[in-house]
Amino acid sequence: MDAMLYPLKWAVAWVMVHIHNILVFLGMHDGPGFAWVLSIVGLTVVVRILIMPLFFKQIRASRGMQLMQPEMRALQEKYKGKKDPESKRRQQEEMMALYKKHGSNPMASCFPILIQMPIFFALFRVLARLQDVASGKIDPIGPLTASLADDVQHSNLFGASLSESFMQASTTEVKIVTIVLIIAMGVTQFLTMRQLTMKNMPESAKNDDNPMMRSQKSMMYIMPVIFAVTGVQFQIGVLIYWLTTNLWTMGQQFFAIHRMPAPGSEAERLMKERQAKKRARKGLPPLEEEINETSEEPVGGQRVQPKRKDRQKKAVRPVDTTDSSSSDTSADDTPNDNRVGLSKEEIARRRYERRARERQAAAQRRKEAQKAKRNNAE
Repeated sequence: MDAMLYPLKWAVAWVMVHIHNILVFLGMHDGPGFAWVLSIVGLTVVVRILIMPLFFKQIRASRGMQLMQPEMRALQEKYKGKKDPESKRRQQEEMMALYKKHGSNPMASCFPILIQMPIFFALFRVLARLQDVASGKIDPIGPLTASLADDVQHSNLFGASLSESFMQASTTEVKIVTIVLIIAMGVTQFLTMRQLTMKNMPESAKNDDNPMMRSQKSMMYIMPVIFAVTGVQFQIGVLIYWLTTNLWTMGQQFFAIHRMPAPGSEAERLMKERQAKKRARKGLPPLEEEINETSEEPVGGQRVQPKRKDRQKKAVRPVDTTDSSSSDTSADDTPNDNRVGLSKEEIARRRYERRARERQAAAQRRKEAQKAKRNNAE
């Protein structure tokens, strides 16, 4: 295992040593001390910054999974009770098409954890071999020389050595600090998952018949138990790493949910309330009223659309009212068109069809111009 993890062990040791050197340069004590504890925290921060793109990919995938739940339930209902191979194949194909439509991937939520696990175990092995490196039994791990390994081994957090675990505790302080760190890890993991499940999930997806909701609730309670069972095997330094990454995840997720909540979620409602209060302090009307006012169109005419400067400079091409294809266009553009009795949906549909015809005509003109250019060149 050490041979397989050696590149990662070297990278972990390199980051820790250089962060320690920076802290010493800033005035912290060289040798055994709290600077080595902060070097593990710094290692966590470096790793989390490097995998930040995966975090945002996880948020987008999670949001897509939430929004597709109604369609997913309809798909499950469609194939309910159908066990034949052909039905299973079609259900799988439609499910993959649904994932592609929403840009979601069930595995995306696991990427940050999967990426960190090798680093986690590499740190575990570095701390486990400190004694061997310090005694000269094995070669230094990258820049982690024998003297530096001895410094790390004798550094502690509230009296608990970074290289000791609950199962190998030589003092009561080690056991107490281990238990406190495990409890803190469990609480932060629970709060992080609860924040994602309860605050950033639409109300329509919170039903107990939603498989995703059931799995999220199960993981919310199972993960702290897993930490409690496995945490007693890990050194204090590894527990510091995992607690720091939990705190980072909780803060990063809070920021993402606060600024980019999922549509229909509790977080979105709170964001709208904040925006309404902010607008009220500035003396502005509620955002909904402003949107309704700007979207209203006068009866019998077209609302003037904003234009880019380069489009304003272009001359307006006169419309041939004798052309049957332009009759609908003039009906949408001129203020004398008869719009009484038309709904907004009908007006929008006519406008869309007019613009589609304009795009097709422009494409046809470009095609004819290119053909004429080729003929002239020949």
